[in-house]
Amino acid sequence: MKKLKFPTAQTILIIIAGLVALLTWIIPSGKFDSLAYNKVENTFTRTSLEKKEILKATQETLDNLKIKIPIEKFTSGDIWKPISIPNTYHKVEAKPQGLIAFIQSPIKGIIEAADIIFLVLFIGGLIGIMNYTGAFDAGISWLAETLKGKEFVLIILVTLLIALGGTTFGLAEETIAFYPILIPIFLAAKYDAMVALACIYLGSSIGTMCSTSNPFSAIIASDAAGINWTTGLTGRFIMLVLGTLICVLYTLRYAQRVKKDPSKSILFSQKKDIEAMFGNSTNSTVKLSTRLRFILFVFVMCFIAMIYGVSQLEWWFLEMTVVFLVGAVIIGFLAKINEYTFVDVFIKGASDLLGVALIIGIARGITVLMNDGQISDTILYYASNATSGMNKGIFINAMLYIYGGLSFFIPSSSGMAVLTMPIMSPLADGVGIGRELIVNAYQYGMGLFAFINPTGLILASLAIVKVGYDKWLKFVMPLVIILLIFTMIVMTISVYL
Repeated sequence: MKKLKFPTAQTILIIIAGLVALLTWIIPSGKFDSLAYNKVENTFTRTSLEKKEILKATQETLDNLKIKIPIEKFTSGDIWKPISIPNTYHKVEAKPQGLIAFIQSPIKGIIEAADIIFLVLFIGGLIGIMNYTGAFDAGISWLAETLKGKEFVLIILVTLLIALGGTTFGLAEETIAFYPILIPIFLAAKYDAMVALACIYLGSSIGTMCSTSNPFSAIIASDAAGINWTTGLTGRFIMLVLGTLICVLYTLRYAQRVKKDPSKSILFSQKKDIEAMFGNSTNSTVKLSTRLRFILFVFVMCFIAMIYGVSQLEWWFLEMTVVFLVGAVIIGFLAKINEYTFVDVFIKGASDLLGVALIIGIARGITVLMNDGQISDTILYYASNATSGMNKGIFINAMLYIYGGLSFFIPSSSGMAVLTMPIMSPLADGVGIGRELIVNAYQYGMGLFAFINPTGLILASLAIVKVGYDKWLKFVMPLVIILLIFTMIVMTISVYL
């Protein structure tokens, strides 16, 4: 009898999309009224089922709507998305998503996620050009020789740097670019691809989970809760340090076991395939010439430019994609690749990441189904009601789990913040705790579930290495349990301090 295989990432997401479509027939449709700030006219637009209403952008307007947020949070641009208005939930006409909507959802998702999809494809093109030049092989061979006996430094350094990017400016989707580059380096260091996946994905996840100055979670959530983003910063920083330490130690323990005995690798059955996919650069005969050093310098500068642009210049996917396209063209000139070969290699490189791009689009399609079925606000409404009358220790941990569950349906951190904070943060007042603890519950709940969330980035990340979701779960679940227990202890203590 043929052994059953765990389904592919695409199939998992299609199954989830089918379940979500089914939920739109079970969960009642409902909406909160929303409030959006118009910077040009200095007015608020209140949108409800019946009408749109233009209101004066004043503190009095916010007070009348029972929105406990300073007007400055809107006028300064800190809150740039429409927020939910508390106590305005109402049921609306059901919009169950049928077979046609289900079939259309992946296509709609691909269209909606076009910006990140093009970024991924252009990164693939750049990687293809870099592989063609031989600069990767030469650089990795040199690095492997340099780190001989000190390979563990690579694990610590990569995890720390990516966690730093996650906590400061929300380094998440951008990490897709790092897998094809770093996996060959980890393989050259005699680790398996899971170690590379762990350093990048765990680093990004723990960094965004314990965001300090991340504008897409900590700052926008604090603003939407009506508090300064520095409130609770010390606690989040301590969580960042301890959480990152736990992730690094966990990864090091697995990495050392694999290095000592490759058969202990969770990916041992795929060892040859993965090495063939990413090449064996440790035995490269290509020397690191001056030209190849310059090519590697341009390549590294693409990432430095991307990080600087996102964190300082408000760049997003369009600008990042342009950086990688320009970088590929410059490297093509430096390597003296003719025009026909350049186009051919670039397209082949992009096609290598087409599967990843499709996963991102299908995942976005699940969000489309929920939005069209109008069930997200209903889930939020019942979740907020579920915590009434709870002891504050139980309450804060319930919020942790609620946010973890909600992130399955709303994987966007900024989207979650503006939708939920105006509804959830006032609940803190009722149980006598600070609103910054709701912000923490939002960050930690979303962050913990992000380690395994199939509607988030993990399936796209796994697809790059062609690693099954089941193997990732086998690797990461003990860590998730450790972090969950640790987080619950910290959250419980924090409400009584």
